[in-house]
Amino acid sequence: MEKIPTKISLDLQKFIDKFEPNKFKLMANGIEIRGVNDIHRTITGAKDLIKRLQLNLIVAHNAEMLSYRGFEVNNL
Repeated sequence: MEKIPTKISLDLQKFIDKFEPNKFKLMANGIEIRGVNDIHRTITGAKDLIKRLQLNLIVAHNAEMLSYRGFEVNNL
């Protein structure tokens, strides 16, 4: 099976450069950020950065992600 490289959108690259997450995993539609100590503050910071830079991204978080202290930032 051939591995197809995932392309990062310009908005997502800007977010990564400004937010500078310690650990993230590239996914088909965005990134998953893991190992966050203060999940609430970090998600709020990510949303504020997206709004301030007017990026076409959305933050996703659910109870399963809470178990590994993570959230996703996806393209719209």
